[in-house]
Amino acid sequence: MRVAALYDVHGNLPALQAVLAEVENAGVDAIVFGGDVLHGPFPRETLELARTVDASWLRGNCERSPAEGPTGEWVVDQLEPREWQRLAELPVSLELDGVCYCHATPSSDMPMITDATSDDELDSHLAGTAARLVVGGHTHMQQRRGRYANAGSVGMPYEDAPGAYWAIVSDEVEFRRTEYDFEQAAAAIRATSYPLSDEFAAENVLTIPTRQEAIAAFTP
Repeated sequence: MRVAALYDVHGNLPALQAVLAEVENAGVDAIVFGGDVLHGPFPRETLELARTVDASWLRGNCERSPAEGPTGEWVVDQLEPREWQRLAELPVSLELDGVCYCHATPSSDMPMITDATSDDELDSHLAGTAARLVVGGHTHMQQRRGRYANAGSVGMPYEDAPGAYWAIVSDEVEFRRTEYDFEQAAAAIRATSYPLSDEFAAENVLTIPTRQEAIAAFTP
């Protein structure tokens, strides 16, 4: 079974459009949206696009608690309350073909698993499932360690080059990076009323934080 794992879109509509165009030709059997799909500049449009494909959805921390800070309040206002209720009721994990898909870990949507996470700590995070592989996201960095893989972030990556990062999961994990028109996407984002539109365009589309910078920020 080939599964397209699309995590952490964060309302980046142009990035998701580009990824779904590739997914259509990738010969996948299923699609999983791994949480934090809408929390960004195009929440309503991203939801509408994501619902045009047959996919399983997981609840991320931004579906569980979307209204934190001014950007969260703005995002919440873009959708009807019933939509947020549906998102809050999404499962925290699901299993397909012996693979456990979750936002961060099988038991929580918040732990930060990075290259700096010790082997013992990683093992403890995965102890809640006997699945042959656990696929998560949350830290926006592609990673494979033992039976854990991070699919990366479609809309807000922390990597070495801009793009939309995702994965195809089968017997192995095939990491993907999709390019899109960054300048055009940045202009579209800046034209929204999203409170951090300039920052998002400049720091998450045209340029992005490196994984080393993100790891340093996530590490106590």
